[in-house]
Amino acid sequence: MSSSPEPSRDSPDAVLARLKFDLPAGRIAQTGAEPRDSSRLMVVGETVTDHVFRDLPTLLRPGDLLVWNESRVIPARVMARKPVDDLGHGGGSVEVMLLREEAVPELGPNVWSAYLKPARRAGNVLYLGPHRAEVVGQLDDGARLLRFEYDITPHLDDIGRLPLPPYIDAGDSDDVWRERYQTVYAGTPGSVAAPTAGLHFTPELLARLDDMGIERTHVTLHVGAGTFRPITGAVSEHVMHAERYAVSAGTADAINRARAQGRRVVAVGTTTVRTLESAWDGEQVQPGEGDTRIFITPGTPVHVPDLLITNLHLPGSTLLLLVAAFAGESRIRAAYDHALEHGYRFYSLGDAMLLENARG
Repeated sequence: MSSSPEPSRDSPDAVLARLKFDLPAGRIAQTGAEPRDSSRLMVVGETVTDHVFRDLPTLLRPGDLLVWNESRVIPARVMARKPVDDLGHGGGSVEVMLLREEAVPELGPNVWSAYLKPARRAGNVLYLGPHRAEVVGQLDDGARLLRFEYDITPHLDDIGRLPLPPYIDAGDSDDVWRERYQTVYAGTPGSVAAPTAGLHFTPELLARLDDMGIERTHVTLHVGAGTFRPITGAVSEHVMHAERYAVSAGTADAINRARAQGRRVVAVGTTTVRTLESAWDGEQVQPGEGDTRIFITPGTPVHVPDLLITNLHLPGSTLLLLVAAFAGESRIRAAYDHALEHGYRFYSLGDAMLLENARG
């Protein structure tokens, strides 16, 4: 990694520049470890040590509270077709990447934002299988608003495919990915990308954590396509897409009780961190739901979790800034240097890290 200083040394832009690194394409994991908990796990604190993910119970303490994001990835990628007119014109294909259902009262119910390739204009009609949708608007980022005649969600399993990240060569069938690109505890449908830190868990590992006396609870954050969008300009100008989250009263109570008792809160994934920090009121985690655009950068304290389980992220990404804010720049530089030197696999299907919060 580059370590050359920047004029404004403590700014997020300077940190991101110093964390820049070159990643060979061969280090981007194309398949997940099998079994899932045989992936590697780097523990990053005052030192950096190498483990296997199934070692996690030996790295945690009885009484620790594990918090994960239980959102389920939906089959959001659909090949649609244009209607054919009376003269036989039309019928071409349009790739549709559904993002989320939008609340736009003036447009009525069953409106989704979506990326279309090629793009379509307002008034154009598409058929996603037998399901009709009309383009009724456009968002600032180029996404279109599609209005369906009824709730499309129950039909996505039949017409859609799982929306894998573009850096994964999707050679296997969709049936394979529907199992592998999903956490074993996935529940509420709504994400268009997996909360990937959770992909390392197996039912057997969860049972061992239970036997150790490690408590667990969950939040929900529906991961949007913008989560992994790289930062292309100044950090201050980067726009985070809104993502829906929910924290139940039971989850908030479990977290607040653990903190009050001096027990550690262990966040599984950056989406869990963003949810917990969105629900933080300055003293406690509050139950509720809503949209969050929270952007955690160096200089922003992370209040709730004491430990973070996360994968190895993209250079120039918001997620790299988040882990630098969480663990501290020097520790993240050491961790990524170690990962590059010792053959760790990167991104969604790659290896994991266990990070300590820099606040001590």
